[in-house]
Amino acid sequence: MINMKQIIIFSLLFNSLSSFTQKFSLDDFFSENTELSRKVDSIFKSLNDTTRIGQMIVPAIGRLGKKREHVYNLANKGWIGGILLLNGTMDEFINDVRIFDSISHNNNHLPLMFSADAEPTLVNRKILGSKKVPYTNTISEFDSVAIVTNIISDDLIKIGINQNYAPVIDASPNKVVSNRSFGLNMDTVIRFSQSFITATQSRNIVATAKHFPGHGYVKGDTHKELIFIDGEMKEVENYMTLISNGLISIMVAHLAVKNNSNYNTNGLPATCSKRIVSDLLKDSLGFKGLIVTDALNMGAVANIENNGLMAAFAGCDQLLMPIDEQNVLFGILNEITLSDMFKEQVYDSVKKIIRIKMCLGKKFN
Repeated sequence: MINMKQIIIFSLLFNSLSSFTQKFSLDDFFSENTELSRKVDSIFKSLNDTTRIGQMIVPAIGRLGKKREHVYNLANKGWIGGILLLNGTMDEFINDVRIFDSISHNNNHLPLMFSADAEPTLVNRKILGSKKVPYTNTISEFDSVAIVTNIISDDLIKIGINQNYAPVIDASPNKVVSNRSFGLNMDTVIRFSQSFITATQSRNIVATAKHFPGHGYVKGDTHKELIFIDGEMKEVENYMTLISNGLISIMVAHLAVKNNSNYNTNGLPATCSKRIVSDLLKDSLGFKGLIVTDALNMGAVANIENNGLMAAFAGCDQLLMPIDEQNVLFGILNEITLSDMFKEQVYDSVKKIIRIKMCLGKKFN
């Protein structure tokens, strides 16, 4: 016969086991889940400041990225938090994920997030061998959006990718995004984008709306040079509905803003402007999710000294494709010793990244 002491021991053991095996989902990311927050804090405290800041660094591998040996070295040290798989084959990327997962596990580092530019228009060029889907601008039926999104997500899951830098929610006039956009009608863009986001995140993949604060009505290409939003930022309101409906990630573009009394960036790209990232996106729009820069090696931002550090100062959480990862990491490491306010901001970014990894079901040592 079981006595009270045995019952108490069994209860404690069961509760301990339940806590250990508890799984979270992306639906928990914005929730006030005290158990999730406790686990995030515990993991955060297990890191030092170098490996904490490393969580913010996201280099790329593939034809347009860094050499794999270079990124292997960064991963071995725990100096990165994710990797963009950029221009390669399905088989190559499946192998990459397996290798990098092993590196993280064997070195007792946090698991990595793997990302891709898997927009409908770009996915078949970025991931060779992925299932064919129509270009974004040719998707005209609402019901087709979720179908296309699920086809893309099937391939991302097969590879091990858990963050998609899509959808593009810019309007279509700018030629750089014209065939990557759902069109010119903003109601359609928002409805279709929301469908893409919902379908993506239901498959345990983080969706990323881009390019904030809006690339549709500017002239020029940020891959080549800095371009300006002159006056009103017409596309900011596109993000409001998506944010309120659970969008987890937003990519900030290398767009400068002029002739706007509240949000002039003083010649800097939005990625490096606290007015855009913190004052507008975080404070005014109330976005609590993950903020990722557009690639920091692009022409619009590459000539700005310490652009990765400046993006972190602005409030960005993930620093995508830095020219020199070590320089960015140690630049931030130095600055957090000089400013408690910046240190707290960086810590918040790191905890956000750990939280997303927990919600993705990543395996922690």
